[in-house]
Amino acid sequence: MFRTALLSATIIASGFAPAFSEDATSLVDAFKNGDVNLNVRTRFESVSQDGVLNNASAFTIRTKLNYATKTFQGLSAFVEFEDSRNLAGENYNNTINGNTIYPVVADPSSTELNQGYLTYTGVENLTLRVGRQAVNLNNQRMVGSVGWRQNDQTLDSFLAVYSPTEDLTAIYSYVWNVNRIFSDDHPFGNLDTDTHVFNVSYSGLGDIGKLSAYGVLVDLNDAPVYGLSSSTYGVNFTGSQDVSDGVKFKYELEYATQKGIKDNPVHYKSDYFHAAASFVTNGFTLGGGYEVLGSNGVQSFKTPLATLHKYNGFADKFLSTPGLGLKDAYVKAGYKFSEGSMKGVSATVIYHDFSSEEGGVSYGSEVDWVLAVPIDDTFKLLFKGAHYSADAHGTDTTKFWVQLGAAF
Repeated sequence: MFRTALLSATIIASGFAPAFSEDATSLVDAFKNGDVNLNVRTRFESVSQDGVLNNASAFTIRTKLNYATKTFQGLSAFVEFEDSRNLAGENYNNTINGNTIYPVVADPSSTELNQGYLTYTGVENLTLRVGRQAVNLNNQRMVGSVGWRQNDQTLDSFLAVYSPTEDLTAIYSYVWNVNRIFSDDHPFGNLDTDTHVFNVSYSGLGDIGKLSAYGVLVDLNDAPVYGLSSSTYGVNFTGSQDVSDGVKFKYELEYATQKGIKDNPVHYKSDYFHAAASFVTNGFTLGGGYEVLGSNGVQSFKTPLATLHKYNGFADKFLSTPGLGLKDAYVKAGYKFSEGSMKGVSATVIYHDFSSEEGGVSYGSEVDWVLAVPIDDTFKLLFKGAHYSADAHGTDTTKFWVQLGAAF
């Protein structure tokens, strides 16, 4: 049971983990009494961007249907289909439709096998999985499933999770293909790769926190993306402390170092650093952080397998790290109602100041905001905005989203 819970929390794509069932009495029972889940997400996205002729407006729907068998003699199976559709006029650049007179909204229409894998748990403390799967490692800064977009990023991979104790977990994954958010119709919708991922986490530090060490060795086999081949090694530490009655202090520290490997034409070394802290009390959250993606003046720290939308502003102006690197100093404030008619409703505002890691160049600033409204256990409503003001990187951009999600 512990292995199953750990795998759901650490590996499976957040927000849509398969339901794991008890052991089946036969193979027929395993398939007959499996679990079916349906997840539907409708979204309107508008983008206004200086330098692009027209504003973009995208009205899309994403549908996920999955089936998880029960476990029989240690074996179980999971399959998930994902369909993303445009519901109105295609007044946006979805990266493959050629509508370059509009800003990019990277949600092309597609129908794909999103996940499909076999899992074996017949050896104590060990879980083995092979197939197409969503993988979220730690905070998703190095490896993630990009859950915000309508098409997930998934990995064709082998995965092993070993948990000898409740405090210690070791993960290894070999990845031979990356199914990116742009769909199979995009020339780089799939990345042929020989990638190795290692992660060891230890939570037996008492009240101090959780320590993780990781390695991500990305070797891409297509010439146009050789420049993303790299080896990254890092450590991540997260924790929280009760500093007084009703007040919690949360913190996170991360450091990583990266260099070009294999067919990467640039031999470089860059570092990554992130420190974040926040205070939480009576529904209020106030915090901030400082993130640095380093550069040697030519080549910067890259995160090709990450959940990028989660970091450096919702306007997505830094999906590729500039050559001079990136420094992101940010503060955030939020509030979540815990009772009454607005129970569960939360609002957050984030301010970013962006600059280069080399050369002292001011890139720009951004204000982001999110309003989440849970209607009931099935339906969730979300309003979200991003307002980027450019100095020396990109152009002024405003984005706005309205999203309604439902899980059955």
